[in-house]
Amino acid sequence: MKKSYTTVLTIAGSDSSGGAGIQADIKTFAALECFGLSVITAITAQNSTGVNAIYPVGEKCIRDQFWSISGDISIDAVKIGMLGSAAAIKTVSALLRELKGNPHVILDTVLASTGGTALLPADAIPILKEDLFPLASLITPNLPECALLTGMKYAPVTPEAIEECASKLLETGTASVLVKGGHGEGEECRDCLLYDNRFIWFTSKKIMTGNTHGTGCTLSSAIAAFMARGETTDRAVEKAKVYIDEALQAGDAYIFGHGHGPLHHFYRFWQ
Repeated sequence: MKKSYTTVLTIAGSDSSGGAGIQADIKTFAALECFGLSVITAITAQNSTGVNAIYPVGEKCIRDQFWSISGDISIDAVKIGMLGSAAAIKTVSALLRELKGNPHVILDTVLASTGGTALLPADAIPILKEDLFPLASLITPNLPECALLTGMKYAPVTPEAIEECASKLLETGTASVLVKGGHGEGEECRDCLLYDNRFIWFTSKKIMTGNTHGTGCTLSSAIAAFMARGETTDRAVEKAKVYIDEALQAGDAYIFGHGHGPLHHFYRFWQ
């Protein structure tokens, strides 16, 4: 009897350098034994040094990509990355409400690139919270994004402030929140998951490397892959954290471009 693939759909922007966005998502899904599907929301011209140009994809094109996939292939989980505009947010939220099977939805709150390029206009943030957060099984903001999403003047630093921020975000209707602590000071990365009415902290030693391009995309995609494979949210985050740390460590051995290189998504398979 033939087998079925575990499928994960990524709805995100394309990264011409291959380190983030759709390309990183597909690589992550494949590395974690899932079949990747994609709906492209924007095409970017970028490399290891930054984003040089962004070309949004129209709402009709987004809808046509989505309908082509969902009308033929079952989807076990959805990862959402860069959307780029309020129109794209509204389009994607409407499409998700049509999706059968109630798949897990992992929303990476992509607001800006690592280099500081805005990837979502400020006036689209309330629409993101209102239209997409209630559909998400998990949202994964980093510390600066937490401040923008909650209206805080500064990014949270203390465990108490981070937990307060996670609680505020949970009130938007999302099922759970992972506050990523990679931007925090010190030698440890401390991530806070608010799930099932519990705060769960994940602590790991920071991987000191310049090759960090696509870390957020890869983490949310890894969580989506593990949840598609049947893991609970907390267990999926735990496994994704291990994968990210090992991919960062392996990627540090490579030179790539003149800026921030990517993680090594296939470190388990390459010799």
